[in-house]
Amino acid sequence: MAARTLSRVSTPDMAHLLRQRLVTGRRFHSGRPQQNLHLHRLLKISPEVSAARAANTPLVALESTIYTHGAFDEKLLLEEIVRSHGAVPAVCGILAGVPTVGLTPDEVDRMVREGAKKASRRDLARLASRSLLGASGGGSGHGGTTIAGTMILARLAGIRVFGTGGLGGVHRGGERSMDVSADLTELGRTRVAVVSSGCKGFLDIPRTLEFLETQGVLVSTFADGGGGGERVDFPAFWARESGVPSPSCVRDEKEAAAIILAQELLGVESGLLFANPIPEQAGIPREEMQAVIEIAVREAEEDGFTGSENTPYVLKRIRELTHGRSMPANMALVRANVARAAKIAVELAKLMDGSPVTPRTVKTTTTTKTASYVGAGGVSQESSPTVEVKSKAEAAANEGEIHPVDLLVAGAVALDLNCDYAGGVAAGSGKKVSPALHTSNPATINQSVGGVGHNIALAAHRVSEGGKVRLCSMVGDDIAGSTIISALEASGMDTSSIRQLGHEYPSTRTAQYVAVNDAHKNLVMAMADMAIFSTHSFPAYWDSAVAAAKPKWLVIDANWAEADIQAWIQAGQTHGAKMAFEPVSVAKSQRLFPSPATSPKHHHHKTDALGLYPRASISLSTPNQHELLAMYEAAKRHGYLDAPAWFDVVDAFGIMSGARQQFVSITSAEMADSGIPVQSVSLLPYIPTIITKLGANGALLTALLARGDPRLRDPDEARYVVSRCLNDHPTSRYTMSGTRRSVARPSRFI
Repeated sequence: MAARTLSRVSTPDMAHLLRQRLVTGRRFHSGRPQQNLHLHRLLKISPEVSAARAANTPLVALESTIYTHGAFDEKLLLEEIVRSHGAVPAVCGILAGVPTVGLTPDEVDRMVREGAKKASRRDLARLASRSLLGASGGGSGHGGTTIAGTMILARLAGIRVFGTGGLGGVHRGGERSMDVSADLTELGRTRVAVVSSGCKGFLDIPRTLEFLETQGVLVSTFADGGGGGERVDFPAFWARESGVPSPSCVRDEKEAAAIILAQELLGVESGLLFANPIPEQAGIPREEMQAVIEIAVREAEEDGFTGSENTPYVLKRIRELTHGRSMPANMALVRANVARAAKIAVELAKLMDGSPVTPRTVKTTTTTKTASYVGAGGVSQESSPTVEVKSKAEAAANEGEIHPVDLLVAGAVALDLNCDYAGGVAAGSGKKVSPALHTSNPATINQSVGGVGHNIALAAHRVSEGGKVRLCSMVGDDIAGSTIISALEASGMDTSSIRQLGHEYPSTRTAQYVAVNDAHKNLVMAMADMAIFSTHSFPAYWDSAVAAAKPKWLVIDANWAEADIQAWIQAGQTHGAKMAFEPVSVAKSQRLFPSPATSPKHHHHKTDALGLYPRASISLSTPNQHELLAMYEAAKRHGYLDAPAWFDVVDAFGIMSGARQQFVSITSAEMADSGIPVQSVSLLPYIPTIITKLGANGALLTALLARGDPRLRDPDEARYVVSRCLNDHPTSRYTMSGTRRSVARPSRFI
């Protein structure tokens, strides 16, 4: 018999070695920590987290200390990042003496306002006892949980993955001071997978890794597809490399998920540390950081900052010595870690019982990448959140290159069903044309992808022969949504900004339009379900989509709710895009001019959101004549046509009276009497170019022409120039106005 050679395998390595056997497609039932029967008296789990746990929807734990004791002055948007990857965020903390998993933003804000204390393992029972005693005095009873405290609450709630910034560790000189973070011992006894950018770079990294090995903790660094035997450095927080080899490496999120599940099936209760190096663009070179850290640590020792005072002092000095560069780097790595944790949670759910929550993939000419939302971070402190599209170079993108486009269309995409009646011959009456009511009818049913936003994007995509066009929209996590995404990818369209809402939004349905036609394909009736666009609002995501795309033009269709249309306009203004508004329908076209009561609170005047020429936000709109009238009436009803600034622009036109004959000569008596020219001119201060679609009569172009426009000097165009601004009014001194009918050549000036 051949001899077998046995090698010594440590406890954490056993889980690592089993991972290949667990990526075979077998399904496992969700293992949950044993809990005592009275735990519900103390632990509060939000309904969303409870539902996600029951349905095996991916969950990611987040610490509350990053909010209550962090140094960030802006929203991190970590929960949005988690959701965009198909997982549910669970912020952990102590709220008024109640350990809570799934804190809402309002609850976190309350904790920040009312001075939450830091809460590690040692603090949980003391803070939670307040709820048992009904205590009301002696402080707020709030606790922002550290990594150790968050791990405990996550474990009690059955959450397996936790995304954070940097781990605590062994301080320099820790062999004498015994200054060792509780995070390390917690990893040794609480089975939760922690995704971090290593430990803080000013700690003793070799001793930290040695301590974790003693605690039986698997430490594995993401090699981003590598790991074929080459050395991988353990990260040093702000720097991608520390000079210290990582004990092991992990190739991707799927392998990390297999390790987590193997650890659980083996019943090994120690935690797992997955080190995620800071995104390359956001990192600070190792040599530069080492020099800065040496100065900060030496000064802390000389000035007597020890114990709990050491870390805040060192971080403050590092921020000063790097001239603030450490802050955006910190934000970038936190966002990247949370994005990575969400991806791991999704892969883990799929391994366990085949969770239906699966991230979309975007096919490109070179590779397939996960489309997701991330924060841009890492370039400057004021960086806006962005959308991950292709590569791993972007500051918080982890695996996506954000690239600009020429046209971003923000609008509806829907699954269209056209039902054409295919009935027989009715006795004595020849061919039956229309379907019968209250019964089933034979029909030919065709399915296609529609929606106003989609149709605009598809047309632009075809005209540009696959150029830089992107559609930003929403679909549900249902068959219709999957069908739409597959169809768009097959047509070569960019779907990276189409957000698929998962099980955290249980009532969400992909937009659908059903048309019932007679035998001649004339519409009998139609049903439209577009509620997804009016009931779900993600203004931060809208802003991130525009920031990522950097479009020359942003087209907004009116399927969005009023507040979201204003949010899209704000995003376009912020990122310097020209904007066009597609009214969609008579009812929806009025959403561009909302009542002041529904305008965003930061807009002190109704004209603030839209702006007035020459600073109008919307450059172009394309209503039909009925939508134009509806827009005009909404603007008039809600006071937009009473604003003094509006009147100053219109007054400069000099055409408020006596212009009918000129309108008739340019258009027609019928069109002038219907009020179309007057309605257009009235809206020009808000929309300097309006193309009104007139069906068989072509289109009417009404525009403000800037000084220097060649049409103002062209003799062939002279009859179409209704008036010239001859004064030097500050609002309109650069403007001219003109009205033109284009029947045979409707695209001449489009």
